[in-house]
Amino acid sequence: MQADPSSSTSVAAPFSGVDRFFKITERSSTVGREIRGGLVTFFSMCYIVVLNPLIIGTVPDSTGQYLGGGAEPNLPAVAAGTALIAGLLSIFMGAWAKFPLALAAGLGLNAYVAYSVVPLPGMTWGGAMGLVLLEGIAILILVLTGFRKAVFDAVPPFLKTAIAVGIGLFIAFLGFFNAKFVTSAAATPVQLGNNGSLTGWPTLVFVVGLLLMFVLWVRKVPGAILISIVVSTVLAIVIEQVMTIGPWAAPDDSGAGNPGGWAMNVPAMDEFPIQMPDFATLLTVDPIGGITAAGAVGAIVIVFSLLLADFFDTMGTMVGVASGAELVDDKGDIPHSQRILVVDSVGAIAGGVGGVSSNTSFVESTAGVAEGARTGLASVVVGIAFLLSTFLSPLVGMVPYEAATPALVMVGFLMMTQVTDIDFTDVEIAIPAFLTIVLMPFAYSITVGMGAGFIMYVLLKVVRGKARQVHWLMYLIAVMFIVYFLRGAIEGLLL
Repeated sequence: MQADPSSSTSVAAPFSGVDRFFKITERSSTVGREIRGGLVTFFSMCYIVVLNPLIIGTVPDSTGQYLGGGAEPNLPAVAAGTALIAGLLSIFMGAWAKFPLALAAGLGLNAYVAYSVVPLPGMTWGGAMGLVLLEGIAILILVLTGFRKAVFDAVPPFLKTAIAVGIGLFIAFLGFFNAKFVTSAAATPVQLGNNGSLTGWPTLVFVVGLLLMFVLWVRKVPGAILISIVVSTVLAIVIEQVMTIGPWAAPDDSGAGNPGGWAMNVPAMDEFPIQMPDFATLLTVDPIGGITAAGAVGAIVIVFSLLLADFFDTMGTMVGVASGAELVDDKGDIPHSQRILVVDSVGAIAGGVGGVSSNTSFVESTAGVAEGARTGLASVVVGIAFLLSTFLSPLVGMVPYEAATPALVMVGFLMMTQVTDIDFTDVEIAIPAFLTIVLMPFAYSITVGMGAGFIMYVLLKVVRGKARQVHWLMYLIAVMFIVYFLRGAIEGLLL
């Protein structure tokens, strides 16, 4: 029976030490739901074990060396390091912050390091990871001094809601796009499938998985999301075994390519499922080398750019997960928010030391929340799964995007329902909320949506003569976002 939050006497007694430690019963959950939620989160974000190596493992530094050492890419080592750091941090989040939020190498952050930092003259991968380490230390200081939480508390409740809704649209679009249900096009920004039509067996797997997920959820079947992912993966394996589809490849001018292939992971077992991990990326960090290569001013700009993206992305993700798990109180506060921010800050430090780029909180954690996760036990499950995947990378690679990404679409729907809490009759609320919501998917960035909403909120208050109603930190945040949006021009002048 679900406890009445208004009455402390109605909360059921915990059944075990694990229950008591994670407050499972107190949050109206069960161990089974937490395990299912953790597995769903893992399967929704395990693509990072494949994708992170493709981003940072395939780019040589200015000396011609690849991450992990050597003149050739060492993708297995990057994959093992990615899974190891994600596993340790997710367990840390669950066991200490007791929050259903998992961490892994941050997309966007890794691309910035690979394509904007590493190519600088004299820069090595160790030096680049050294700058990531410095960013983590800087953001940890902001957390320990209380500044990061003060910023969170200064944000108006309606903007927190808009952030959650915007994240819902963003991850729904992420789900559709990663599964190639929608694709980029020449005549229009995006299109349905291949040239405006749904084709290919992988698309069928995505559609079947999505429909099955909604049907099971409507029927209130426990484990709806996890069941759908497993069934879709089995279907994908059978299809690949029979049809030999292979990976997706965009058609070239001659018409060659494979637009009907699997978006990322090919669901086939081509090698023995257990392998010993190679941790060659660990402890290759060199902060002094990074500062020397970029110069003092350049290093500050790089660290500041990483810090801004990490700072606000995490805040948005935390709000989205907490809202979905109904862990936000009437004042907009989130339990253990300070600990959550500390763990996330340590993620950047660990990512630099591990040589796999800054680790951050993953919005895909909302998929586990939709499955029922409410406590840190789910994050511990995610962490254990990541640690196991250092040995079982071939099995992780069997889950295709088309089987996992329907969970993101489902979560997008669930988070979108909060839009009714925003008063769109008040322009001071409606316009900032609108920009926050739509720019997250349109600009493909949680940070951009938040920045636009924050700046517009401050601007409208000022022009309507209500400047004193705005918390002073909101003015500072608005200025920081303006700097963030103009960082390309600033880097061009300073680097």
